[in-house]
Amino acid sequence: MPVTSTHRDEAALTLTVVSEFPAPVDRVWQVWQDPRQLERWWGPPGWPATVDRHEFTVGGAVRYHMTGPDGEKSYGWWTFTAIDPPTRLAFDDGFAGQDGEPLPTDTPTHAVVTLEQIDTGTRMTLVSHFASAEQLEQLVAMGMEEGLAAGIGQIDDLLTAAADGTTAG
Repeated sequence: MPVTSTHRDEAALTLTVVSEFPAPVDRVWQVWQDPRQLERWWGPPGWPATVDRHEFTVGGAVRYHMTGPDGEKSYGWWTFTAIDPPTRLAFDDGFAGQDGEPLPTDTPTHAVVTLEQIDTGTRMTLVSHFASAEQLEQLVAMGMEEGLAAGIGQIDDLLTAAADGTTAG
């Protein structure tokens, strides 16, 4: 599994997930930039994502939904706040209604992703920033930490499939 560590910092109101991949930074960047690749790993196994909108520019919107094994749908959104190819991106992240638009009562989190070249490939660090301790506790209780780790764990198969020309299922 590519996730090397997860760390919850209640004082800083952050959740950090560090992972490493045997691929160059430019290749790992593509799993964020390409909506079809993002669909293959954003969401834990059994809850695949469908990206309905993906505007990969600062201020651009992402609208997606994940579908559970019983057909239940969970809707989410992002707005990109920084994109510095191929090493850093940041976005606000929140829950959406069935129309894909942000829920007016939702307080988004803010995610910062950094990619750095290491001897064995790429280290990806994803830091989620929360508005309050209550929000952090609520999202962790909903399975955010495990879900991120499981979702990121699917990137290895995606990178392997791209490297050998196959299509991972």
